[in-house]
Amino acid sequence: MLGFLSARQAGLDDPLHLRRAESTRRVLGLELNKDRDVERIHSNGVNSLDIEPVEGRYMLSGGSDGVIVLYDLENSSRQPCYTCKAVCSVDRYHPDVHKYSVETVQWYPHDTGMFTSSSFDKTLKVWDTNTLQTADIFNFEETVYSHHMSPVATQHCLVAVGTRAPKVQLCDLKSGSCCHILQGHRQEILAVSWSPRYDYILATASADSRVKLWDVRKASGCLITLDQHNGEKSQAVESANTAHNGKVNGLCFTSDGLHLLTIGTDNRMRLWNSSNGENTLVNYGKVYNDSRKGLKFAVSCGCSSEFVFVPYGSTIAVYTIYSGEQITMLKGHYKSVDCCVFQSNFQELYSGSRDCNILAWVPSLNEPVPDDEEVNIICTNLYSDF
Repeated sequence: MLGFLSARQAGLDDPLHLRRAESTRRVLGLELNKDRDVERIHSNGVNSLDIEPVEGRYMLSGGSDGVIVLYDLENSSRQPCYTCKAVCSVDRYHPDVHKYSVETVQWYPHDTGMFTSSSFDKTLKVWDTNTLQTADIFNFEETVYSHHMSPVATQHCLVAVGTRAPKVQLCDLKSGSCCHILQGHRQEILAVSWSPRYDYILATASADSRVKLWDVRKASGCLITLDQHNGEKSQAVESANTAHNGKVNGLCFTSDGLHLLTIGTDNRMRLWNSSNGENTLVNYGKVYNDSRKGLKFAVSCGCSSEFVFVPYGSTIAVYTIYSGEQITMLKGHYKSVDCCVFQSNFQELYSGSRDCNILAWVPSLNEPVPDDEEVNIICTNLYSDF
C-alpha cells in the first residue's frame, strides 16, 4: 500500500492503479460477514438478487414463494453488528403478488422508482417502488424463465424476455406492448442479457445448447451463433455450432462488454469474444451445475484482474476471468446457491440459496502480511523519494 501511495505521489502511477489494486485485494479477501445478517423473509428458495446501480444501497430479492423483498443494505444503526432490514415486500397477501416462483427481479437501470419482476406464472410485472403497485403487466403464453433490461440503453426501453417457447420476446415499456420476437432457438430460453457496451446487442442462451448474439434493430436473424469449436468441426458433427454440450442456463457479460461468459449443464464455463464470437478457450475446469433453470452469476468491476462468482452447489466458486484460475470457494450456505450479485462500490457479494437465506460476503479486515519481495519494493519506493 505504501508503495502504491508513494508511486502515485511521485506521479509514476495512474491514479486508477491504486484503486484497482485495492479493489483486487478486497475481492481476494472476501469472507462471510459474521456481523451482518440479511433479514430472512422468504419461506422458500431465493432465485434472484439485484442491487440498484444509482446508490448501491437497496437490494431486491425474488423467491420461489412468489414473494419480492426490498432490503436496505446501509448500516443506519451504526452498530458493529446489525441486520439489513426489509424495507417493504410484496408478500402472499399483496393483491398483485406473483402466483408462482419469481425467477428474476431487476431495478430500472436509471431510477430507483421502478423495478421489474418475472415469474413462472407467465407474467412480467413493472412495479412503482414508492407505492408498491404494478404500473404494467405483460402476459405470456408460456412460463417465463428470465428477463433483462439494458443497463446502458438511452434510445429504447426494451425488456428481453426468455420463456419456455423457443423465441425471445421484446417488451416495450413505453408502449406497454410486446413489439418484437426473435426466432432462431429450438428449445426454451433460459437466460437473456443485454450488452453493457452497446444499446442494441442482446445475448440469449437456450436449452438447445446454443448461445446467440442479436442486434435487435435487424429483423434478418441473429448476428452470431457461438461455436465452442470455433468452426473447426464439420457442420455434420452433432456438437458443431453449439456453445455447450448441455443446456446453457447462465449468461453474463464482463463489465466492459468485450467478453461474454456462459455456463451450461455440461459442467463447463466458457469465455467468448463478444465482437466476433470466438471461444477464447480459457479453461476453468469443472464448474458444477445441476440447476434445471436459469443460474445467475456475477462478475467484478474495477479490479486489476477481474473475477467471476459462480454458484457451485452450496458454495460460490471465485475464478479469475481471463486465466481461469480458481481463487477460492466461499462456503456458508446449507443448500444449493441459485444467484449472486456483486456490489462494486464496496467490493461486496450477496448470495441467495435454496436454504432461504441471503448471505453477505465482505472483504476481510485483516491485512495480509507482505512477503520479503513486497517489503523490498516498498522500501525501494520510499527511499527513491529522498
